[in-house]
Amino acid sequence: MRITVKQQVLLAPATVLTLLVMLLIFMQYTYWNLAQKRHEAKVIGTTFIALAEADMAARRLHLLLRSMQHTGMAAPEDMALVADLYERLLTAIDRLEPFGPLKDSGQISQLMTLAEHLNPANSPEPGKTAELFARLRAELSTLSNITQIHRNKLRLVHEQDINQLVERTAAVSMIVLILAILLGLFISIYVSRRILGRIQGLSNNAARIADGKLDLPDAPERIRDELDTLALSINRMTKRLIQVIGTEKLLEGAEEERRRIAMDLHDQSLADLSALLRGLQNLKTTAPDEVATQLETLAQDLERALANLRDIMNNLHPQTLDILGLGAAIEAHLEQHCANHELPEYHFYLDPRISAINLDRIKQLTLYRIAIEAIQNVLKHASASRYEVSLELRAENLVMAVEDNGKGISRNQNHEGRGLNNIRERARAIGADVSWKPSRFSSGTRLELTLKLTE
Repeated sequence: MRITVKQQVLLAPATVLTLLVMLLIFMQYTYWNLAQKRHEAKVIGTTFIALAEADMAARRLHLLLRSMQHTGMAAPEDMALVADLYERLLTAIDRLEPFGPLKDSGQISQLMTLAEHLNPANSPEPGKTAELFARLRAELSTLSNITQIHRNKLRLVHEQDINQLVERTAAVSMIVLILAILLGLFISIYVSRRILGRIQGLSNNAARIADGKLDLPDAPERIRDELDTLALSINRMTKRLIQVIGTEKLLEGAEEERRRIAMDLHDQSLADLSALLRGLQNLKTTAPDEVATQLETLAQDLERALANLRDIMNNLHPQTLDILGLGAAIEAHLEQHCANHELPEYHFYLDPRISAINLDRIKQLTLYRIAIEAIQNVLKHASASRYEVSLELRAENLVMAVEDNGKGISRNQNHEGRGLNNIRERARAIGADVSWKPSRFSSGTRLELTLKLTE
């Protein structure tokens, strides 16, 4: 299962929060049980008061009926009092609520039945009335005793429950809080050490790469989180960097070998041929006319050979690049090889700030080679009548562009030809980005290379 770094960081607080929620649920359940007992105590209290009121109303009603039966007379106010007392008796009995042992005993319903038999409106007989009142008061007394006993017992249990609840809640809360703190600390320390250890390893790998120690770091066997993704990216980046540096070293070695060959040609072959040319010219002054003509022809051929040799030397390693810099070398190439009425018209723009840039020799050579390759592609393949070459600064980037009004690059054409692939690989070797876009002319292609100057 993949657990992200964010989830690992949130694991400790989530665990603590879960334990606290469980503690709240436990406390809520405990207090809910206590609330039920409080409700039962309230019901018992209400029933006890109702029984007392019913007993008082029954006693007064019995005395009043006995008085009326003894005198044989009933005043209107006495009749109203009898009706009122009987109504109070029924109301008090109706307020009785069954609890505990009274829920299934049926005593409350029996009490209501006795009260209905005592209705003064039915004019019960005096003997039967006394018997009914005796039974009613006996039932009321029994229920009152049961209620009082249960009430006392519940009060004692309630006090014990409160004490136990407080003790148990305090103990459980303390245990859960300590457990939550310890577990949260343990998970936090474990996760933080694990994450920080892996981050430290990644940081060490990055530091070694920055210091130029290109030891390939281990790649994770499987991707579990973002850090494994980062480790895999560093592994791939190191591989790519090793390849780029290898390519750069190869190019640097090739350029150094070209420079050495150019120097050897200059110091040996060019010097020998120049000496030979001077010998022919000296010999021509003393030779007969017929021989002088032949010597002149040989001297011209030798001069052409010397010019070709100088071109070869310049292609191997342009001296203008070492002496005047990148912009001047590109401009010299354009003036020497492209300033011909049979070739497309060109325009060269050089940002004056370019001369202040301190580019190393390999980057200058690479940019020069890319510019020459791009110009040759325009001349050979673009069928253009005009093209522009520019070298300028944009923010912290050096931008070199070659743009023509030719036929452009067809989608069906092999976009990764040898020349374009050489440009791409050379740009990659110096850390530059290269792209081909539609030209700003009505047709054609724009090659744009961007080299970041600051790290």
